[in-house]
Amino acid sequence: MSIRLKGALLAAALAAASCFSFGLSAIAAEDAGKAGREAIKPRETLWSLLLKGGPVMIPLGLCSVVALASALERWVSLRRDKIIPRNFIAGLKERLEAGNGQVVKAVAFCEESKTPVGNIFKAGLMNLTRGEAFVEKAIEDAGAREVDKLKRSLRILAVIVTASPLLGLLGTVYGMIGAFETSTFVGVGKAEFLAKGIYEALVTTAAGLTIALPGLFVYQYLTARIDSLVDEIDAMGLEFMEYYLQHQPSAAIKA
Repeated sequence: MSIRLKGALLAAALAAASCFSFGLSAIAAEDAGKAGREAIKPRETLWSLLLKGGPVMIPLGLCSVVALASALERWVSLRRDKIIPRNFIAGLKERLEAGNGQVVKAVAFCEESKTPVGNIFKAGLMNLTRGEAFVEKAIEDAGAREVDKLKRSLRILAVIVTASPLLGLLGTVYGMIGAFETSTFVGVGKAEFLAKGIYEALVTTAAGLTIALPGLFVYQYLTARIDSLVDEIDAMGLEFMEYYLQHQPSAAIKA
């Protein structure tokens, strides 16, 4: 075979190899483009993601609504003016110094306030004629009852803060069971089905924690507010007892 023929055959082989390589590159580029287009999918919206949480999202949604309503109601109800009216002790002393029937006027003043502190001092006024020990004991007992009422009013919020993460975890467990069940039907090599099932199952856990964390902060804040009001009521009780020991009102009313 002549050198010229060998050169022609070599050139043809190189040209064929180049065409084949170019074809493979084009196919690879096309596949990469398709993969890129598939990878750049629109992200899930919040609503569509919540819908994938399953039936457990229904009680979680109810928990979020109840927690918000309870927090707002307690936020308003635990304002200082709702528990301790402005200048309450000054008004109480003014009525006790009003002459005849002063205790009756003081009790009426406490009832008109319609507040926990009014109920506490009304109990003390009802025992004025029985002596210092009875007055102090009546105020302490009434105070304990009112404080218990205030703290029990936060029970709904406390239950939701505790239950929401557990509900979310329950939904995740159910979702994981479904995801692994689907993967067994699909077979080996379909990890995307399992991954999709897992990320959808985790939606309920995220929702439960999203409800519980703000609820926990609000609960702790409201509990601290109640403790602060209780400390102020204790100080008012001491002030009232000092006033009682100095003046010893002689008028009395029947319980």
